[in-house]
Amino acid sequence: MKIRKGVIQDATFITADPGHISADTPEGNEAKTRRNKEGTWTKKGKKSIFGFKLPSKEDCDFGLIRALQTMTAPVHDSQIDMSEKVEEVYRDRGYFGAEPKGFDTTVQRGARGHPIGIRNILRNKRISRKRSPGERPYAVIKNVYQSAHTHTTTVIRDP
Repeated sequence: MKIRKGVIQDATFITADPGHISADTPEGNEAKTRRNKEGTWTKKGKKSIFGFKLPSKEDCDFGLIRALQTMTAPVHDSQIDMSEKVEEVYRDRGYFGAEPKGFDTTVQRGARGHPIGIRNILRNKRISRKRSPGERPYAVIKNVYQSAHTHTTTVIRDP
């Protein structure tokens, strides 16, 4: 199968159990706690989130997930580029300011004191129609498979 109409790049948070830990308790691999050792803290707006980020790249033609990664939560969307040189990449405003390897169709956003014009508002609507199916895999992962929260603290780990 070939990619003809482009790809949709998006990301979501998968939360994890932070556990209960005091400030003087060792962290990392030497910790003897129920705390998830791979998850990290980040803030989205005013909300603190402990867990992971799940970015993906989906095909516009068939809705197939072409690439999927798992990384720590504090990695910003603008630091993730999963595109190839020949692809048209539809991305939301979280990726604003980061240049992809492929053709850039990122939703524009206004900066403080510099609102976007009517031309960019209409452009954003066209892009949003194309990239809206990219939210479906996350809805299935979180709602159907009930995987919005990982319970990895019960897994036995190697020392």
